[in-house]
Amino acid sequence: MVPSPSLNPIADLQAMLTFPFMVHALAAGTIVAVLGGVVGWYVVLRRQAFVSHTLSVMAFPGATGAVLIGLSTSLGYYLTCVLAALAIGGAGRRGRRAQGGESAAIGTVQTVGLAAGFLFLALDQAVLGGPETLLFGTFLGISRGQVLTLLVVAAAALAALVALARPLLLASIDGELARARGVPVRLLDGAFVLILGLAVAATSQLTGALLVLSLLVAPPAAAQQLTMRPLAGLALSVGLALVIVWLGLALAYFSIYPVGFYVTTLAFGVYAAARLARVVRARAARARAHRPRTAAA
Repeated sequence: MVPSPSLNPIADLQAMLTFPFMVHALAAGTIVAVLGGVVGWYVVLRRQAFVSHTLSVMAFPGATGAVLIGLSTSLGYYLTCVLAALAIGGAGRRGRRAQGGESAAIGTVQTVGLAAGFLFLALDQAVLGGPETLLFGTFLGISRGQVLTLLVVAAAALAALVALARPLLLASIDGELARARGVPVRLLDGAFVLILGLAVAATSQLTGALLVLSLLVAPPAAAQQLTMRPLAGLALSVGLALVIVWLGLALAYFSIYPVGFYVTTLAFGVYAAARLARVVRARAARARAHRPRTAAA
């Protein structure tokens, strides 16, 4: 039976925290939101949402294949995302002429990944009962061990990103200038895609393989609509991701729908609101700039 929310949010929160699975889900969601908010900010800055989507698609056959051979879905997420990230990172950015062919190759990988995922589903009748969990996420069944693994992976990925932050920021904004200053741009590209692969694998465990972009791209994109200052943008991106995850988990707890649905809906709403705020702010700035000229005339 699905619990019903009350008019007292504090009581509802206390009720949720009485269940270990919700404590684990909130802990995992917090870790994923922080990791996704930071990594996603660079994803949006570098315009690599397509790469993120490809990695998330590859998480699906990774999870189904792992179940087929008797491994955990978490291990399948990490293995396939990391391997796909190594392959994409090894290709590197080779100029504008190569980008079209590279995008076509990545799109082909997506198609093969989805086909393999559904093949693994068909081969394992045990997985057929709940493919929506792998595709659209769930807050049920997240164990304490998974939370600890997420924490270790997130800490390692964020530590690597902090170490690379300044040269990566320069390479993301102006690759030619970074090369002129001796920054190993191609090496940074590969390292970032590997970090992105870890972030996608971690996020997939909460949102499902197909809805990763809702958490990895939408909050950072909304933050960059409001500010392009790196530190402020990163902080805002993480804050928005946390709000989206926490609200999404709470709404999923009090309903029959998967957490991925709520996370995606909230993420879209946040981005739409940020976009609207930017348009309103720009129009107000133009109106203020025009007012003195009108008065002088």
